[in-house]
Amino acid sequence: MSRGLGSPRVRILALASLALSIVLGVVWAFRNLPIRFERTIRGFEAYDRAHGWPEDAVLFVGSSSIRKWPIDASFPNYATIHRGFGGCFLSDVDHFADRIVFPYAPRVIVLYAGENDMDDRRSAEQVFETYRRFAERTQARLPRTQLLYLPIKPTPERWALWPEMKRANARIAAYIEHHPQQHYVDTATPMLGEDGRPRPELYADDGVHLSPAGYALWTRIVEPYLEP
Repeated sequence: MSRGLGSPRVRILALASLALSIVLGVVWAFRNLPIRFERTIRGFEAYDRAHGWPEDAVLFVGSSSIRKWPIDASFPNYATIHRGFGGCFLSDVDHFADRIVFPYAPRVIVLYAGENDMDDRRSAEQVFETYRRFAERTQARLPRTQLLYLPIKPTPERWALWPEMKRANARIAAYIEHHPQQHYVDTATPMLGEDGRPRPELYADDGVHLSPAGYALWTRIVEPYLEP
């Protein structure tokens, strides 16, 4: 029996292969879309409806380095709002700002995001442009709010990306110099040892997230910027 290209079996296999390619393409695209965090964002909104939020608070927002930070224990003398969602890009923070940033009208925003963007092979210029867009929107909506940018941190696991991460940090730092309500809070440089590489004691076993010593360092650096 002929099993050429025109046979039913081959046509079915070709269609199945095409369908699989489409499904995989959709899945790959979805992994980068903000909608993947919709359930998390709705959870934040439900909590806000049930409990409200403090006025003139310090808002911590960003990726898993924010989510894992024990904010209440680290900053017991400040009214804080904790809005970290692990795996997010800086572009996701910007996308959801109308729902989990601007409504709080915080006194200070502490932002850490961009590391996952660069792990996704986005360029330093792309990360800078996203930060600039978020900062401009924040200044327009919250003209009295101070924005603290924590630079992308060097990590053992993502060390190969550090040169491009440094370029993103430098681009953002240069921009911040011209905006008095924005502050570049250098939590990155102190994480490097005398050999110029990440200090192992500051990182969790995965080589990406912070250890308790890492968070203690960040807390010491950030706290002076939270004074009224």
